[in-house]
Amino acid sequence: MKEIAIIGGGAAGFFTAANLGKDLGRKTAIFEQASSPLQKVRISGGGRCNVTHACFDPAELAEFYPRGKKELISVFHKFQPGDTMAWFDERGVQLKIEDDNRVFPVSDSSLTIIECLLNAAEKNGVEIKYSEGVQKIEKKDEGFLIRTKADEYFFKKIIFTPGSSPKAIEMIRNLGHSIVPLVPSLFTFNIKDHRLDGLMGISFESAEISIPEIKMDAEGPLLITHWGLSGPGILKLSAWGAVELNRLNYRFEIRVNFIQKDIEECIEFLNQIKTEHSKKSVYKLNPFLFPKRFWHRILEVCEISEDMNWSNLSKKQIQIISAELTEGVYKVNGKSTFKDEFVTAGGVDLKEINLKTMESRKILNLFVAGEILNIDAITGGFNFQACWSEGYLISDFLNKSI
Repeated sequence: MKEIAIIGGGAAGFFTAANLGKDLGRKTAIFEQASSPLQKVRISGGGRCNVTHACFDPAELAEFYPRGKKELISVFHKFQPGDTMAWFDERGVQLKIEDDNRVFPVSDSSLTIIECLLNAAEKNGVEIKYSEGVQKIEKKDEGFLIRTKADEYFFKKIIFTPGSSPKAIEMIRNLGHSIVPLVPSLFTFNIKDHRLDGLMGISFESAEISIPEIKMDAEGPLLITHWGLSGPGILKLSAWGAVELNRLNYRFEIRVNFIQKDIEECIEFLNQIKTEHSKKSVYKLNPFLFPKRFWHRILEVCEISEDMNWSNLSKKQIQIISAELTEGVYKVNGKSTFKDEFVTAGGVDLKEINLKTMESRKILNLFVAGEILNIDAITGGFNFQACWSEGYLISDFLNKSI
């Protein structure tokens, strides 16, 4: 007879199942509403699956989580990225650390990770019920009654890992949990501005972006897209500012420094170029590392004539160019999902979860993990690591309880 129901066949649910062992595994069933499992794992990293991040200090790792930072330190002390890498390695999955410390399978295919998790769960004897989403959960004296469209079932324990769909939120709220309101995290900024028109694909190795209205700033690579601005610098702001930017209805101003110099340093630098290359064309000599197309656009915006040499630039013109490069103000009017990876801030209040076991403090034998919790991180494998760690804690606790 089945005793444990895992609701949701995502990263947290399958990692829990993969670590239950055979004794508990054969008593466990996964309920997944889709016809195939691990949908977010499949699309992660452009189909390569960003498994985790090579940061092995729990306190340092927790700094990448805008929500959950304090609570996750203890979780990562029990299971962190080094443990994740060892776990997959022990099951024949070779991983690699890329230059930015993101971790991927050597195969560069998310199917490698999916197959590993499926094989581990099936080896434990876990039953997987595809296309059978849970419609309702009722708490009973000795367990839980689960209703699906196909049938109803009774289980002693529930592991709730369904993601953050409205239906899932409503189910756990009905069980008695408090929900921190959900808002999008990890999104790009929609900007319609003639300064960016036609420049899609131009990137900057490191830019400084700030949002004066909420007194927040970030630094990192920046990318011009056909809808505005993206890249790690923007994504950091979207994650840490998720709640405040939602309050602003995603309409606000950003200030961008494209060149890692302040305005005075830029003025000094351009005056030096003017002295050393006085007879050269301003349009032909781009003194920065970014593409010439962007330099030309800046000159056009600053109304610099195409036939002008560096010696002809006035003090005021150099100041205007420097301001545009170091203090450019852009109006954001909306957001776009980052690739296909949708992450939410908000969810089950962490005060109601025992972070040593991931068991609900309000409902005995209900365990909660994954995106349904008020935990989220920036891009780079951190959101999956939280799922692996939480799933491991649940399985470890249940195994020791046998």
